[in-house]
Amino acid sequence: MTAGTGGQRLSVERLTVLYDAQCSLCAHLRQWLMKQRQLVPLDLVPAASEEARRRFPGLDHAGTLDEITVIGDRGQIYRGTDAWIVCLWALAEHRPRSHWLTTPTGRPFARATVLAAAKYRSLTAAPCGDGDSACTVPGPGD
Repeated sequence: MTAGTGGQRLSVERLTVLYDAQCSLCAHLRQWLMKQRQLVPLDLVPAASEEARRRFPGLDHAGTLDEITVIGDRGQIYRGTDAWIVCLWALAEHRPRSHWLTTPTGRPFARATVLAAAKYRSLTAAPCGDGDSACTVPGPGD
């Protein structure tokens, strides 16, 4: 998968997945991703954590709590449906499916999956902070 700005194409050799550590669905998907054979290494980092802020100081960290965000090793940023597709693209068993999900036929399925996950998350996850997106994320020993 490649992405870039100004027509420039950049190869992806490593991806960082920012996930909501307070969300049971997100934590489950994190575990699932870690168990898959990865063609492109995935670093899974809690969204809005100190680690995420250290790695990506210019990123809108409050926004990363609202939707899945994946960052490529050369600065590519994928959000929402594109982020989920790029996660699948990184996995050996799911790369062919990820290519299909980018087609006009497959894209609606990818979007529906992300919307369903967002709805589930909104019904089950505790709200973050008092509108300031100040979630507490577990530390390494939690």
